[in-house]
Amino acid sequence: MRHAIKTSALLLAALPLAACISFGAEPPPSLLTLTTEAHVAPNQPQSSANAATILVTVPAVPQKLSVMRVPVQATDTSIAYVKDAQWVEPPAELFARLMADAITARTGRVVLSSAQSRIDPGSRLAGELRDFGVDAATQEAVVIFDGALIRDGSNAVEKQRFEARVPVAAIEAGAVGVAINQAANQVATQVADWVGRGSAAAAPQPAG
Repeated sequence: MRHAIKTSALLLAALPLAACISFGAEPPPSLLTLTTEAHVAPNQPQSSANAATILVTVPAVPQKLSVMRVPVQATDTSIAYVKDAQWVEPPAELFARLMADAITARTGRVVLSSAQSRIDPGSRLAGELRDFGVDAATQEAVVIFDGALIRDGSNAVEKQRFEARVPVAAIEAGAVGVAINQAANQVATQVADWVGRGSAAAAPQPAG
């Protein structure tokens, strides 16, 4: 009996403390991710022996994109976040993977990891993901990527900005996720074509 009373007293004492402690926000009903529109054929081996290589690094991001939530540019000087919208991974990592798929599908290049690129250095793609959210004024999903590319055998850095905007039906998790996915795929395609065009332009021309 004495042991039961002591246990009950400890539980009662813990109740006020438990009511004050939070172990993290409740997760949303579902998490957002990106799905690639580039077709990468399965079971097709790739080799740097007969294809150019490229390292795609995870882009840098501003503070508003360093969290898992989806930013909304509410005014010129204020940012909010979409209610119940959260990425399954950091958006920069999702976007880097999307670019890698697009480059593989559209250029045939072998996309390497950082460790692999030390063995077989090729082109290097880096940059900054400047926007990856919603513009409330125009009701659009906005993806902006500032690419920085060093091509095979060159020390010169090429830079170019890529942007895509897709209308958003409503500023809510489901609609925003679909629109950002479309905009991100458009930008990834633009980047892949930029990488591919440069390779063609750099090819030696026949003497004439």
